[in-house]
Amino acid sequence: MHIDEHLNSASLEYVEELYERYLQDPADVPEPWRSTFAELPVDGLAQRRRLGPSFAPRSLFHGSGGHLPAAARVDSSAANVQQRMERLVRNYRVRGHRLADLSPLGRDPFEAPELDPGYYGFRDEELSQTVLDSTFPGASTVGEVLQALQETYTRSIGAQFMHIDSLEVRRWLQERMEGSRNRLALSRGRQLRILTKLTDAVIFEEFIQKKYVGAKSFSLEGGETLIPLLDQAIEKAGTQGVREIVLGMAHRGRLNVLANILGKNPRTIFREFEDKDPEMHRGRGDVKYHLGYSSDWTTEAGEQIHLSLAFNPSHLEFVDPVVLGRVRAKQDRIGDRKREKVLPIVVHGDAAFIGEGVVQESLNLSGLSGYRVGGALHIIVNNQVGFTTGPRQGRTSTYASDVAKMLQSPIFHVNGEDPEAVAQVIELAMDFRREFKRDVVVDMYCYRRQGHNESDEPSFTQPVMYGKIKRRHSVRDGYLERLLALDEVSREEADQIAEARREHLEHELSVARSDDFKPHYSAFEGVWRPYSGGVDADVAEPDTAVEGERLAGLLRALTEVPDDFRLNSKIRRALQTRVAMAEGEQPLDWAAGEALAYATLVADGVKVRLTGQDSERGTFSQRHAVFHDTEDGHEYCPLQQVGASPELFEVHNSPLSEAGVLGFEYGYSLDTPEALVLWEAQFGDFANAAQVIVDQFMASAEDKWKRLSGLVMLLPHGMEGQGPEHSSARLERYLQLCAEDNLQVAYPTTPAQIFHLLRRQVVRPLRKPLIVMTPKSLLRHPRAVSSLDDLAHGRFQRVLADDAVEPARVGRVLLTSGKMAYDLLAAREERGRDDVAIVRLEQLYPLADEAVAAALEGIDPSAPVLWVQEEPENMGAWRFLRVKWGEKLFGRPFVGVSRPASASPATGSGAAHRLEQAEVVRTAFEMDV
Repeated sequence: MHIDEHLNSASLEYVEELYERYLQDPADVPEPWRSTFAELPVDGLAQRRRLGPSFAPRSLFHGSGGHLPAAARVDSSAANVQQRMERLVRNYRVRGHRLADLSPLGRDPFEAPELDPGYYGFRDEELSQTVLDSTFPGASTVGEVLQALQETYTRSIGAQFMHIDSLEVRRWLQERMEGSRNRLALSRGRQLRILTKLTDAVIFEEFIQKKYVGAKSFSLEGGETLIPLLDQAIEKAGTQGVREIVLGMAHRGRLNVLANILGKNPRTIFREFEDKDPEMHRGRGDVKYHLGYSSDWTTEAGEQIHLSLAFNPSHLEFVDPVVLGRVRAKQDRIGDRKREKVLPIVVHGDAAFIGEGVVQESLNLSGLSGYRVGGALHIIVNNQVGFTTGPRQGRTSTYASDVAKMLQSPIFHVNGEDPEAVAQVIELAMDFRREFKRDVVVDMYCYRRQGHNESDEPSFTQPVMYGKIKRRHSVRDGYLERLLALDEVSREEADQIAEARREHLEHELSVARSDDFKPHYSAFEGVWRPYSGGVDADVAEPDTAVEGERLAGLLRALTEVPDDFRLNSKIRRALQTRVAMAEGEQPLDWAAGEALAYATLVADGVKVRLTGQDSERGTFSQRHAVFHDTEDGHEYCPLQQVGASPELFEVHNSPLSEAGVLGFEYGYSLDTPEALVLWEAQFGDFANAAQVIVDQFMASAEDKWKRLSGLVMLLPHGMEGQGPEHSSARLERYLQLCAEDNLQVAYPTTPAQIFHLLRRQVVRPLRKPLIVMTPKSLLRHPRAVSSLDDLAHGRFQRVLADDAVEPARVGRVLLTSGKMAYDLLAAREERGRDDVAIVRLEQLYPLADEAVAAALEGIDPSAPVLWVQEEPENMGAWRFLRVKWGEKLFGRPFVGVSRPASASPATGSGAAHRLEQAEVVRTAFEMDV
């Protein structure tokens, strides 16, 4: 191709594209164009960068009368072919996936005129015309480029990557895909390994179906390529220095993965099908396809990788953030700051990936400093149906994976019946993650041979689809035929592999059915050995006090900033108040008590991690854990200076997400039992957006899976006239979940109490989730204070008795919790009622009956006890306590005082709130009992 005199209008777009490439990398543009662009004035280049691509022709040809400068006059026919070719190549990169052969069942025809060479006017006689070497790797003519485009982008792999902003990333992907035509050259050994793994998967499913007819197993049939896919991902991870993998997946194919990837003994799985041990599981345990497992994998190269499959409920995608949190915790534990040694693999279903919002919440965490894990490998097992709902009813988007386009990451669609294409995609995906430390998505098209479960009849709702499925052989048979045709394996070898697998499963079944076989399930091993669950009363209350001078010193340290740090003047005044607290000149407020709990733990080498919406400052501007320089905005965190390492204390403002972030922190707590891990809601009622994490994981994991967590939830709570959505943390819901000492629910009322409560969570070996109703107005209430001495002595008190009254004079006991206690104290003083005792229930579960009895000691046995709460009668703790204690509390009349039962937690009127609160207080003192 040579430069000539004429330039027609059709060539302008081609020249503009060349110029865009020149600005990014001059070496990417051939001579003589490179020299021509280099001669342009610097001002022209600056203007080009400032105005953007659409202005290039004006700046480039300004003053030339519509022609190129003399040094850049082009042969019009060659330029025109090249320009058309460049457009076609770009459109293949952008849209080629729409023509790819992705579904084993076939896809509806799709019209893509921009991918048809005829759309650009290409004629047969032009197929032999040469193009620039840079047009497409290894192709020098129009015909060769067309063939290469189809091989790369429209065979069994469809790649979406042109939405990625970074030119570097796009080029990396182009070079990897186009240089190999998106195909991996596999040795006979690797082909045989794929065949073996496919055989393992297929034989396992066939065996289950024959031995346990109609039993639910949520078969992987139709998607068996998942097994060699995971096998290759793990092997590849070993070559990249990964030493641990955490997997998350729903129930589809889980038993197959447990047996053929995690190495769980089939005898244990079969015993679970047999269900011969009912006494062992009475009132506890979970179905077999929800269970987790861990094992060690030795790669072909001899590398050891620890595998862990997370336990998961039926709520499909809610395990995603849990897996990510676990991975982050493991990375932090071993000091893996580059996020290279622990890999998350999350297996999704197509309907769930696009349908459940927690997927988007989890993806959004991937690039955030407080949550990044170096990239997750996402695998969509695309059955092309969800239960009975097809794609046309289940999503608006083209692909089930389209939500992942929010990331700057590629999405690889691949035909699951082409195992070698799947191998190419996994190789590419794993290398991409390693190179750029970003998430990557593999969307493997397959099908579900059975219905949603084995007793379901799918042809009721998908008759056409299941007509096709019934006519299909297994992917193993299809791949075997390919290898036989290539003479890469003999049928005898393949039959031997299958027969060996059947014999192994028959042996495992005979063991499972023997009376003397007892399955073993591990729990509380590794980092969990020093900790326990079980009965709360079996673990003694620890001493959580800290010496007074040490407290004062730490509190002073939290007020110190570097000399050159420009601190906000209001915060500086607040720190002066903290200094007065340290000197004993002023009592501690709530924020000081909380900060000292963190500081004392961090100083002792305990990891503290706090996240939530606005948690750095605090919703109510009370915490100020992170300072911001008023001039340049750089940050300083005093709590990171009191320990041996700044990394011992973490506080992060989370995205506006509850389920994703709470799930992440729950996952983090699963692998850091020695740490204090906290999640804070902006307002307590917002936590109901994460109810699945609370119900399916936090409240029931110990009972279902023998898995413990010490996660703390901080939930601002209290009726203060702010309306229905900023008042109640829905205390009643957590209490309703309480049984078998599974949770701790507390409503502390003083800085000393929150100090001791948070320290107790770490100091004692018992690990249970802790739900804390935290204050709003009490943050600055003049009576909600403590002294340093209160922190330097004692421990958390589950019940606070009333020391201000003489027990013998008491004729009425007001039992209460939280902010209500201070309203009652003020009312008692106003009324001069020294015959009324006000007892605070600081821990609502597990209830400490003996502590309540002790608080009533010396009081007339006939004196009534009134439970007083500010919540409506159908909310708060009243009904829980009434069920627990009945109409009599240790022989005393026991009644409740509250707002009337209500559909909404609170009024939207501040004035109405004050009237209601006054009525509750009046009734508490005047009600006849």
